[in-house]
Amino acid sequence: MQPSSPRDQPRAAHLGEPVGLQTPWTRDFYDLSFEWRRLFSEALGTFFLVLVAAGAAVVNADSHGQVPLGARVVAPGLMVMAVIYFMGTVSGAHLNPAVTISFALRRNLPWKRVPGYVAAQLAGSLLASGFLRAAFGDIGHLGATDPGPGTSALTTTLVEVVLSAGLVSVVLGTASGARNIGANAALAVGGYIIAAGLWAAPVSGASMNPARSLGPALIGGQWEDWWAYVLGPLAGGALAVGFAWILRGPPSPAADQAAQGTAPDMPTRR
Repeated sequence: MQPSSPRDQPRAAHLGEPVGLQTPWTRDFYDLSFEWRRLFSEALGTFFLVLVAAGAAVVNADSHGQVPLGARVVAPGLMVMAVIYFMGTVSGAHLNPAVTISFALRRNLPWKRVPGYVAAQLAGSLLASGFLRAAFGDIGHLGATDPGPGTSALTTTLVEVVLSAGLVSVVLGTASGARNIGANAALAVGGYIIAAGLWAAPVSGASMNPARSLGPALIGGQWEDWWAYVLGPLAGGALAVGFAWILRGPPSPAADQAAQGTAPDMPTRR
């Protein structure tokens, strides 16, 4: 019997079982004994993201304004870029429930993996927020994302929808072909986060990430319009999935590899 073609493999992924021509990296993804590595990777990466994104505001408050807005905007983008480089091939470096759910909607990631990924991301955010509170105290609202002065909850939600649609579109787009996985994805995603923050941070905080917002909110008790930072990114991610179908049609095997952290140029993780 001839092995199934690579185009058949993503469909098998959605059923949760690998079939056809298997490689070390796809076998690794379906070997549940390595699931802890993927979840640890998501928790660690989200920890560093929230540490920088929320920590910039905390240190700014602690240092009486020594971290300007430009630096607070650029830092999370650079951190995401670095995290994609150092652990993208372990878990896909989602770091964001909206990205994980969007990959599942796009059929690049099995739905049964989504709860674990989201839980790990939230755990990383909570740990980072707890560290900031232990190190600096309850200052700067622990870097919680809040609507800007005079900005309504509805406006905040709409801005987060648009920003997140752009972010997830970049994530899905740079995962659409083998030549885009890796360095180009890190640069594009990090660059987008910086660009979005440069104009939208004063309006909504440019969160685009429920985990980034919920950790500081839970630890710091800052709940103003918190739902906007959950609904907005999730709705924006769903829009981006629709855009991806319009622009590129069905998902590709390369996108499966990017979503799962199984880039074919990497050796088996043992």
